[in-house]
Amino acid sequence: MTDRQLNIVPFVSVDHMMKLVLSIGVETFLTELAGYIEEDFRRWEVFDKTPRVASHSRDGVIELMPTSDGILYGFKYVNGHPKNMKEGLQTVTAFGMLADVASGYPRLISEMTILTALRTAATSAVAAKYLAPEGSTSMAIIGNGAQAEFQALAFKAILGVDRLQLYDIDAAATAKCMRNLKGLGFSIKSCASPQEAVQGVAIITTATADKQYSTILTDNMVGSGVHINAVGGDCPGKTELHRDILMRSEIFVEYPPQTRIEGEIQQLPGDHPVTELWQVISGKLPGRNHAGQITLFDSVGFATEDFSALRYVHDKLKGAGFSEDLDLLADPDEPRDLFGMLLRAQTKGLAQPVI
Repeated sequence: MTDRQLNIVPFVSVDHMMKLVLSIGVETFLTELAGYIEEDFRRWEVFDKTPRVASHSRDGVIELMPTSDGILYGFKYVNGHPKNMKEGLQTVTAFGMLADVASGYPRLISEMTILTALRTAATSAVAAKYLAPEGSTSMAIIGNGAQAEFQALAFKAILGVDRLQLYDIDAAATAKCMRNLKGLGFSIKSCASPQEAVQGVAIITTATADKQYSTILTDNMVGSGVHINAVGGDCPGKTELHRDILMRSEIFVEYPPQTRIEGEIQQLPGDHPVTELWQVISGKLPGRNHAGQITLFDSVGFATEDFSALRYVHDKLKGAGFSEDLDLLADPDEPRDLFGMLLRAQTKGLAQPVI
């Protein structure tokens, strides 16, 4: 940290993030980000881990997601307010910070609304790499909101998925998704029902937003051998899958103490067996065992994934120019003389008393 002014912290704005992603290329960004996520899952045991700190209200949830690998510390602030969509607002917004453990000084502050969408999709594709049927090229996406295109591109970049069947209760959302993905290498079908969307596909992704117990997939819709990527259920009282599907599936999760509260498995007893994704990625336990197995990634999002995303962006910023300097930290000449720093600012005319 001695190579820079200690008071200055790089800040990645939404505009910077968009320019960074586009300069790299969306699919390349997703692929490289997935590599960071996979790398950090392989060293899962070094991380501090805790369920996210959540403040729930009638309208939504605000959460803090912290973790550390002993060298770097990261956290994300994120909300989830499904009602926002009706008011022309984002359902999910976020920002995050990466800091140096040895000094406590921040190294990066970044928008994470776009970055969370990218890391969620990249994490889904990493899980499917180990759990989906071999050679999967077809996927249903039920829920065609803000996450849908990112999921499609991550699965294309990492697994080779190029056939999509889309459904949303709002036909305009499906039309938006089809429009955005046009010309990006997909064969896309708009479906009239969830049943039609899941017909004949190898992977089913659910990414709906309503904060309620929902049944987006019923048991009769899920045949043998498919992989389910359940993205939408991510807080208490919010699910997408019928309980009977869970009972037929081999379930994989990020961090059980969090997923049992927030994921699809909140519908099951607290001792229902699940497999942690890191154990599969690190080779300690198997993923998909046979062709007829139903695998379910009960994705709720975990802090290590945000840590990976911040770490990736931090590495990509070097010399790229996609950030601005924030004068964030007090840096007095004498660390014990913070008040003197204030007085000297007045002497230099940097600040004038308000009368």
